[in-house]
Parts: sequence; C-alpha cells; structure tokens
Amino acid sequence: MVELKYVIDTSVAVKWFVQETYSQAASRLLHHPDYSLQVPEFFLLEFGNVVGKKRRRGEITPEVRDLMMKEVQNVPWVWHPDKILFSKAFDLADDTYRSLYDCLYLSLAIAIDGQMVTADLKFYEALKTGPYASRLLWVEYIPQSKE
Repeated sequence: MVELKYVIDTSVAVKWFVQETYSQAASRLLHHPDYSLQVPEFFLLEFGNVVGKKRRRGEITPEVRDLMMKEVQNVPWVWHPDKILFSKAFDLADDTYRSLYDCLYLSLAIAIDGQMVTADLKFYEALKTGPYASRLLWVEYIPQSKE
C-alpha cells in the first residue's frame, strides 16, 4: 500500500490527549502503518503554547500538561525545517489572508505532496473550495482503518 503523508496541525494533535469534539476521528492517525505523520519544526512551540493555554484555563491538570508535552515528542514524526518552508508559507498567507503559522503547515503539505489535516474550522472553511483544497483534509475525513 502507498504511504499517505499527512501534515498534522496542532488542532488535531491536541485531540489525541484531550477528549474534545473530533478526538475519535483524530485518533485514526495514530499507529496506522500507512500514515506518515509530518510536521514543521514550529509544531512543538505551537503545541506547547496550546497546552499552556489549556492549563491556565484550568482545562487540564499540571500532570496532564506534562504528559502531553512528553508524549507528543514520542510520536513518530517526520520533522521539517521551518526555514525551507517559510518563503512559500509567507506567500500563501498573503494569498489566502490566513495566518503565517497555519500556512506553514499548508506549505509543508504542498512541499511533500501530502495533505494538511486540520480541526481548525475557520481555516478549513476559508480554503476548502480554493486552489489549495486538495492539500487540506478535515479531521473527520481521515480514512477509517480496514482492520
């Protein structure tokens, strides 16, 4: 079978550790032998920022915070340097009026001929019918395992 390259944004990865809407769908990405999970280096900083916000809001305990930060680093990621993605991401952000941060993930999906998986509805809705639609995958549309 062909390996599917998925760029995972933070909105999806958080759902692996915190039960939220779409957590079950997001979990389909983990431990699937045909899925290659890819992220820009920036991912860990953004993930840590979201985890910190959840802790400050009282949504998670310090123990869960620590576990999330440890376990996310154990995911078999393929990491990509931000520097080589920046120029394309900057142009995408300008073209789509989306954040540079979000466009870094989209830039990676384009660079590796993969898809960016997101649970960021605002981002997805803004781009799902445009020229980058084939590079986006809404979290609920992750293929089910045939096992």
